[in-house]
Amino acid sequence: MSKLSGSCCCGAVSFEVEDDFKRFFFCHCDQCRKLTGSAHASNLFTLPDNITWKTGQSLLQRYEHPERAFARAFCSQCGSGMPYVNKSGKFLIVPAGSLDQEPSKTPDAQIFCAEQADWHKAGLSVEKLPGFPQ
Repeated sequence: MSKLSGSCCCGAVSFEVEDDFKRFFFCHCDQCRKLTGSAHASNLFTLPDNITWKTGQSLLQRYEHPERAFARAFCSQCGSGMPYVNKSGKFLIVPAGSLDQEPSKTPDAQIFCAEQADWHKAGLSVEKLPGFPQ
């Protein structure tokens, strides 16, 4: 099993995980869109002990919804989403965008699609550019 590195945008927090993910979901629920500021969360699920923090673990902050079973961990310096163990303790949730390499696991499903933003649906069919428009 190969190791993957991960980090936040500013580089203050870094970690390694084994490329051993059980599930991979794109979640379109209202809460995941709010937590990420994007169309969906892209979360990989693995065993809770499948992480070695390299730097900056003390910089992590965590938000837990007071009534629902979801959370978010992030770098307190740049706000990047970081891995965290879910409330039940059954999974380490790894935001796919926090990884520095591609995982071997491909997405299993898009979930909570009934809550998918209309602007995201429309955006799937627009022109695709390699960078900023000219």
